Amino acid sequence: MLMKIKTSIHVSSVVEEGAQIGDGVRIGPFCHVGADVVIGDGVELVSHISVMGATSIGASTKVYPMATLGAPPQNTKHRGGRTTLVIGQNCTIREGVTMHLGTDSSRGETTVGDNGNFLAYAHIAHDCVVGNNATFANGATLGGHCEVGNNVYIGGLTAVHQFVRIGDNAFLGGCSAIVGDVIPYAIAVGNRASLRGLNIIGLKRSGLPRSEIHVLRKAYRMIFDRSRTVGENIEFAKAEFASSPTAMKIIDFISSRGKRHYAVPSLKGGDGDDVDDED
Repeated sequence: MLMKIKTSIHVSSVVEEGAQIGDGVRIGPFCHVGADVVIGDGVELVSHISVMGATSIGASTKVYPMATLGAPPQNTKHRGGRTTLVIGQNCTIREGVTMHLGTDSSRGETTVGDNGNFLAYAHIAHDCVVGNNATFANGATLGGHCEVGNNVYIGGLTAVHQFVRIGDNAFLGGCSAIVGDVIPYAIAVGNRASLRGLNIIGLKRSGLPRSEIHVLRKAYRMIFDRSRTVGENIEFAKAEFASSPTAMKIIDFISSRGKRHYAVPSLKGGDGDDVDDED
């Protein structure tokens, strides 16, 4: 029979009345947990951590010193209403990371998926949605209202402008300024960032079949063919790649939100296709 690990709270920490603390939680020295906080089973707050507002932390997440979770949104439209921050299970939240509550004039919730790895001083702003298996390198920053898909990697010191969408399996290179939407499976790098092809290494690691990667390459080249507008190319691509779920994810991503600004391939990079061509 397995023995339950007891919850432990260091004597120097403050856990306000009303906070819900799960089984096997470890709260180290000099932490502050607010009255409206929910902490799941097996969470560890290492030390010197503030968890504020209506914040919930999923099971088995580990939070390192000086992180601040659930501070009010840095948004002048917020009027102080109750909003939330929801953090998924099995996340690693390193030193100095900040994640803010939603805004009462917007969706009202900031959402972070499971299995995230947020390195030192990363920031997730109000009303963002971050998918599962995200990696934010040191100093990676989201402005408010961003949408980040699953399996996204954001390089160190990269900033994503408010309201920008990042598609599934995208890779954002370090020290980049992301001011437009980035399609699924792509690599975006630069200030201001442009597409540098598909995230082939990430696609291989995800187990996508080689044949489907080749289909994605064809779709990418068609969508960003400079002899026509992207809108015209999308219509051709819908007919050409209707049977490919991965290609259609890119096509649907571009089609789904009307007239938005998108990162596009750099003029210096030919057709902008990836350089990992060992297949």
